[in-house]
Amino acid sequence: MLRPSFGHSAVFGSAVAATALGLIGFAGASFGSAIVGETHYLTVDQKAVAGLDAMKAQYRRPASIPFPKDNPYTPEKLALGKKLYFDTRISVSSAQSCASCHSPAFGWADGLPVGVGFGMAQLGRHSPTIVNAAWGAIFMWDGRLANLEEQALGPIQSPGEMNMPVEQLMQRLGTIPEYKPLFAAAFPGEAMSPKTLAKAIATYERTVVSQRAPFDDWIDGNEQAISEEAKRGFALFNTKAQCSSCHEGWNFTNDGFQDIGLPSDDIGRGKFVPGVVKMQHAFKTPGLREITHRSPYMHDGSLATLEQVVDHYDKGGVERSSRSDLMKPLGLTPQEKSDLVAFMKTLTSDLAPTAVPVLPR
Repeated sequence: MLRPSFGHSAVFGSAVAATALGLIGFAGASFGSAIVGETHYLTVDQKAVAGLDAMKAQYRRPASIPFPKDNPYTPEKLALGKKLYFDTRISVSSAQSCASCHSPAFGWADGLPVGVGFGMAQLGRHSPTIVNAAWGAIFMWDGRLANLEEQALGPIQSPGEMNMPVEQLMQRLGTIPEYKPLFAAAFPGEAMSPKTLAKAIATYERTVVSQRAPFDDWIDGNEQAISEEAKRGFALFNTKAQCSSCHEGWNFTNDGFQDIGLPSDDIGRGKFVPGVVKMQHAFKTPGLREITHRSPYMHDGSLATLEQVVDHYDKGGVERSSRSDLMKPLGLTPQEKSDLVAFMKTLTSDLAPTAVPVLPR
């Protein structure tokens, strides 16, 4: 069972506390408001009232993995889903698996600026990680899929990705003797179908959870777990740098959509909500766990390092009507930029995230 030990949050050092309370703070927009581009702010006084311990408490790891009621966890589903996830036979060419674009060797992404699909053709966007997808509220960079079950089938059927019509896939799997008992064990009384296939893959993906990182030990009270530079970075992350406006909670995302001013013609979420100006060029906010395993960054893979990411936000990005109200020049000093990068590096564990085999009953 995924049960990290939790302790009481320790109080920041006086220098960090002064930094955190002396700068303007912003609250993360709610999921709904982030989709339509609204921004909610907190005043300095509101932040101060909450206190630093309360701020840290917002980032504590959860004690268990959530599974939907209509697809509860079973070890049989996990075993089937894992086999399907790494099986290249689920693509039309038998050359690609889910792990081709979402590999444990690259933080469950692929290490490329943009993904590679059917026929080795480049795709239009960077392959997102599946780490901590169990906590996701909406999926794909543009939010076109509502849950992990839909996400599991999407790339399989996409002509540009795995190019495998799902009925053709089910016929193929039906000819592979090893799959029949696995499906029967995972879904007793149900036929092999696109629905059960999707449920199995989604179950496996929900078990891909980031490991404990130095940041978690610090949150739980070990003041030696991260550097003073990283502690200052955490304060900046929640205040002057405004990062926590979108990268909130233990997984560092509110699953909202923002145009962060990247110079791209891709309109992202705007394709699905064309009447909302703030959703043009807007993309889903990615989580930051295991972040150093997952370069390059952004939906288009255009930024190679965390230093470049911080520089982009500091400059404010391309000015246009859809750009998020949060995107504006921040005036960060070189030391503040270094502190932010030091903090983000504490979100990566010593080990790459791995599937958790024992889960809540």
